[in-house]
Amino acid sequence: MLLRIKESVDKAKEMGKIALSRYQISPFKKKYRNIVDAALEPYLNQPPSNAPPKRGPKKQSKVKNLLDRLDKYQTETLRFMVDFRVPFDNNLAERDIRMTKVKQKISGTFRSEAGTKSFCRIRGFISTLKKQERNVLEELTLVFKLNPIHPV
Repeated sequence: MLLRIKESVDKAKEMGKIALSRYQISPFKKKYRNIVDAALEPYLNQPPSNAPPKRGPKKQSKVKNLLDRLDKYQTETLRFMVDFRVPFDNNLAERDIRMTKVKQKISGTFRSEAGTKSFCRIRGFISTLKKQERNVLEELTLVFKLNPIHPV
């Protein structure tokens, strides 16, 4: 379903549009809603357990957690068809933050706030160079030769 919406968005982008029309959006939203509701139905009709209640929230499967997020965040999930500036996926944002998370996992944490800021500054610089399709090694070499070209 989402891939079909993406195809429609790609076609509309090729035609120079900035969003799908209301007439295109409405059936997509209905279909999305029907799919999520149908997927959630088995979870809603589960018989109550005879086991004594446990403290805290009930543990759910990964599938149920995903369905809950798709249900709760429908507007955000489908935003890419309403506003073409929003990408279909967030792979770029995930890649940008991944190195920071890996560093935290391996080291446990950053040793100082200054070290954290330096790490983020360097990663941001590299990420910007990649987005601008510039050669990272050449640009870093220029930085160390004290002749940096600042990415725009």
